[in-house]
Amino acid sequence: MYNLKIGAIVESFRLDTFDAIKKAAEIGAMGLQMYCTSGENAPENMTPERKRELIRTVKDNGLVFSAICGDLGHGFGDTEKNPALIEKSKRIVDLALELGANIVTTHIGVVPTDKNHPRYKIMQDACGTLAEYADSVGARFAVETGPEKSEVLRDFLDSLGSKGVSVNLDPANLVMVAGDDPVAAVHNLKDYIVHTHAKDGVMLKATNPEFIYNVEPMPEELRGVGFYREVPLGTGSVDFPKYIAALYEIGYRGFLTIEREVGDNPIADITTAVNFLKGIIE
Repeated sequence: MYNLKIGAIVESFRLDTFDAIKKAAEIGAMGLQMYCTSGENAPENMTPERKRELIRTVKDNGLVFSAICGDLGHGFGDTEKNPALIEKSKRIVDLALELGANIVTTHIGVVPTDKNHPRYKIMQDACGTLAEYADSVGARFAVETGPEKSEVLRDFLDSLGSKGVSVNLDPANLVMVAGDDPVAAVHNLKDYIVHTHAKDGVMLKATNPEFIYNVEPMPEELRGVGFYREVPLGTGSVDFPKYIAALYEIGYRGFLTIEREVGDNPIADITTAVNFLKGIIE
């Protein structure tokens, strides 16, 4: 038996926030990850009353927030945009702590394989600032895997000299975009993993991840091409029994948080995913 916990992303249910919280508890999840980047749940819009109601509803349903999603959709590769993105990221961390979570997941962009690439230093500076703030408040920014292979991300994180920026390991992104092995990624990133997503998928066509993550414009001849497909857990390229065994082997005891971004019946898919994961960890 693996001592791991199953969670779900609130928005994956495609329900009102409070209905999603109740549904997550109903199907056997133990934790929640919620987007706090825009709308009612963004720091600038979150009223004290809504915070209290969220905290109470989560607690009354026997759940916790495993993490908050703070992905602002731009990465940190632009010196002009970074100051505002960094400040908003800090406010999301502050909100996460109020909600009882000390992990904020985010995409930082695509780490260049060439350390002399100008964007490498820009991203280092931004992530260094984020790490310093996270360290100062006892939190972690968790970089979502996928845009680059795990050894490239590990070397980048090593260069920061801090665990304030750590890792949210998404195995599906690794296989769908980077063409990487999630089990190898667990071992490469073992010093940084603080949260994980449970998602599955297949790569349909390899391409430069910078096109997929909008770092570079998609070439005209590739527009409309399907590069990957997200699929229900256990039906894609992620070997979940080996992946979960690897997480346990490195000492990870946190959440496997189900993320379902497609499909016509998300509640059924998430319920199936909960049962699938329980079958492995129990």
